[in-house]
Amino acid sequence: MRATLSEQQELLRQTTREFAQRELEPNAARVDDEERFPRQQFDGLAKLGLLGLTMPEAEGGAGGGYSELAVVIEEIAAACGSTSTVFVTHVSLGSACIARYGNADQRRRWLPALASGGKIAAFALSEPGSGSDALELQTTAIRDGGEYVLNGSKIFITNGEVADVFVVFVNSHRDQGHRGINAIVVERGAPGFSVAHMGGKMGMRGSATSELVFQDCRVPAANRLSDEGRGYSVALSILSTSRVSIAAQCIGLARGAYEAGVAYSTQRRTFGALLSEHQAIQFMLADMATEIDAARLLTHRAAWLVDKGLPHVKETAMAKLFASEVANRVAHKALQIHGGSGYFRPSKVERVYRDQRVTEIYEGTSEIQRLIIARSILKDGAT
Repeated sequence: MRATLSEQQELLRQTTREFAQRELEPNAARVDDEERFPRQQFDGLAKLGLLGLTMPEAEGGAGGGYSELAVVIEEIAAACGSTSTVFVTHVSLGSACIARYGNADQRRRWLPALASGGKIAAFALSEPGSGSDALELQTTAIRDGGEYVLNGSKIFITNGEVADVFVVFVNSHRDQGHRGINAIVVERGAPGFSVAHMGGKMGMRGSATSELVFQDCRVPAANRLSDEGRGYSVALSILSTSRVSIAAQCIGLARGAYEAGVAYSTQRRTFGALLSEHQAIQFMLADMATEIDAARLLTHRAAWLVDKGLPHVKETAMAKLFASEVANRVAHKALQIHGGSGYFRPSKVERVYRDQRVTEIYEGTSEIQRLIIARSILKDGAT
């Protein structure tokens, strides 16, 4: 794997950074305050062609890999956490399910609109009674002729309020364990399908989180992704690769807080000197920079493995675990550097401090990542 970006990746990074600094950063506080989906920002990402970055060229995408996706997500997250969550959910969860597991008709039906931003994707796995334990899904989808009939609910669904295409994980045969789970695409407007706003989040407040409710919701059987009973495998596979995206998001969040800390330390004076001249602050900045770089290297290694089609489950879990905890530590130090001024809005570090906290929870908690890593070590050896 490369230790540095290729010329093409560097150009992609610079293009995304310029957009993020021009369009995302100035609006990030407003998106957070208003707790509203960043439609203008999402449309801007679509115009740059980033929504289809990892989708096949045949379906309107750019055919890029997770290495490129990690570069883009870091830049978006460094400017606006909410927009990065919207982007990750659309690209590496919802759209990726269809791109990887949809048949030719399904890909032609949904991917071009998802790649262009004409439609928005969501990924619906979590339920009121099951989060980390995906085998405990209570939402059912019973086959009735040429349709599935869905009943149940999903919670904490990012993009839920605005999405047009939902990849929903359901239990079709409770007695068959993981072989009874299916992944089914439900489109907005399906009879018996409703969406309810979930407000009051600590962070990522602009990511349009919702509850989904299914009451005798009928969906064509042709909307099932992959074979009957393969939904659990689909979920595990997509979550594993998407952990690269969350790790990159964490790096961006950490970098945003770190850069704010550096800037503040070179402006604020205490005890007759700039903060940056105090050794205690210098040590904080050194630790922050080192941890961000280490997290980035772990993340790009994981992305490289995914792109090469090599085993990556342990490595993506490591990247997500380490990067999310680095984001926590860096945000903590950045807030400490700012002191009281960082504790109040509209301080960027105040927002990042709230935004980063969920990264140790969604797409597999830190505890789940440690279980994945430990099981891989015990199965394959400690090398």
